[in-house]
Amino acid sequence: MSDPQNTQPNPDTLQGAPSPEELEAAQAANEADALAAARAEIAALQAKNAELADQYLRAQADVQNARRRADEEVSKGRKFAIEGFAESLLPVLDSLEAGLAAQDATVEHLREGTEATLRQLKSALERNKVIEIAPPAGSKFDPHLHQAISMVPAPGQESNTIVGVLQKGYTIADRILRPALVTVSNPS
Repeated sequence: MSDPQNTQPNPDTLQGAPSPEELEAAQAANEADALAAARAEIAALQAKNAELADQYLRAQADVQNARRRADEEVSKGRKFAIEGFAESLLPVLDSLEAGLAAQDATVEHLREGTEATLRQLKSALERNKVIEIAPPAGSKFDPHLHQAISMVPAPGQESNTIVGVLQKGYTIADRILRPALVTVSNPS
């Protein structure tokens, strides 16, 4: 017989299959843990979604503000781009008005004043990068800079070279403002 004090529990009874109630309780606990984890994940995703939506709205507002500022700068640039040019022409205007206001001016004085005014005008144009195109006779015809008005016979001169300038041309910052009107030698 066995001693009641030395009775050891049977490992088979302790390790035995769980009862249906225990299984149901364990399954409910697992479902509760999974539900809690899913809810926590949903809450975290909702918070991240709200944060990203806020960042998106802020970025959109920044883009709209940058676009508005750029539009204002372009508008101001267009409106006041000619300001420097106009300012450089004011002394020319003053000189012309002074010349017309002179009552007792001689032809020599008028000529000197006109030449000085012309120098002022040329200087103002050059300061604003308006450069004259006045090719010398005999230079090669360039259709990018010159417009041929007529072709004339020019003995002793290569064909397609400039014989004379009828009207000077101008560039502004390396862009053709007006081509020079020229006569070109006839191919012989």
